[in-house]
Formats: sequence, C-alpha cells, structure tokens
Amino acid sequence: MARGNLAGDPGRAKADDGEILFADQVGIRSDQVTGRTWGMKGKTPVVRRTGNRFSVNAMSAISTKGRMHFMVFTESFDATVMCRFIARVVGHFDRKVHLIVDRHSVPRSKTVRAWLADHQDEIELHFLPSYSPELNPDELVNADLKRSLPHTHRARNRTELAAETRRFFHRRQRQPHIITGYFKAPHVRYTLDE
Repeated sequence: MARGNLAGDPGRAKADDGEILFADQVGIRSDQVTGRTWGMKGKTPVVRRTGNRFSVNAMSAISTKGRMHFMVFTESFDATVMCRFIARVVGHFDRKVHLIVDRHSVPRSKTVRAWLADHQDEIELHFLPSYSPELNPDELVNADLKRSLPHTHRARNRTELAAETRRFFHRRQRQPHIITGYFKAPHVRYTLDE
C-alpha cells in the first residue's frame, strides 16, 4: 500500500497500465440546510420538510476520463464498507486500480490493509496529504450532490433518501462531461495530465 501521493507521480499508474481514481465518502442528512430558494419581499421563505431525522452515506470514485463508481449505504462508514466498495470498483477493471483517498482512519485500518494485501495486483491505495480535502476532486461530487438534492429532496424516510441519492449518482454517470468538469476546478487541475 503506497503512502505517497500518486497524483504527483502518475507515471507509476501508467507503467502499470493502471486506472487512477479519486474517492471519498459523504453523509447525507434529511435535515441538512443547503441550496437556495426564493420568497416574497419581506417574508422569510419556508421550505417544508419532514420532521424526521435520518441519513444515508455514499462512497464514490471518479476518474479524469469521466467515469464514476458509487455505492449508497445506510450503515456507518467502516472498514467492512470500505472493503466492499473497493471490491466493487476493482470488479469494473481488468487492470490495476490506483485509488487516491484522504487520510480518514477507515482506509488506513488494519482490516482494509489486510484486504489490500490480498489484492495487491488489483488495487493500490494512495493518500492525499493530511487536512487537504480541497485536493480531492471527488469532494466536488459531494458538494454537487448536496447542492442538487434540495431541488428534488422530498424524502420522508431513509429508503427514499437513499433512492434520491442513487438517482443523483446514476444521472451523473450518464454525464461524463460533468465528471471531467470536476477536474477543471483551479485547486484540482493538478490531477490532469500535462
């Protein structure tokens, strides 16, 4: 398992004829306040939501080629979920995957390291510098998700919220031009080949 930043050395992935993906986890809550709305002048707008509080989590991975892989889940983000996600990602490729993630404790856990050791010909994990979410283009997917959900967000329970989240990811998978656009933000342009 690599400890360095592959984004600074894309030659390693090219030498492996590998696929470079950036991944991140995100939590979506029913009571999050995001987005914008309108109201009559002098009156505070009211957005009707259920009073119930529930949440779902998602994990996604994107590439500069416009590919997106994702998984929506209702349990907590832990090593078992991470292993399940990376196994799904690996299953989509017939070459080695170089997955770039943040330094969250889950990808660095003993369980994940053991899983990676058993699959070292299929996948290698690389870590971004500590406390640098702005360097991960997949953070822009998370922001896009949270910005998009309020427009369609009518979920009354966790199942509906999970379904809306999956719809967002399926829609983005069919829009590779938007996925490649995430990589063009000034703070993540370093990810693009020269």
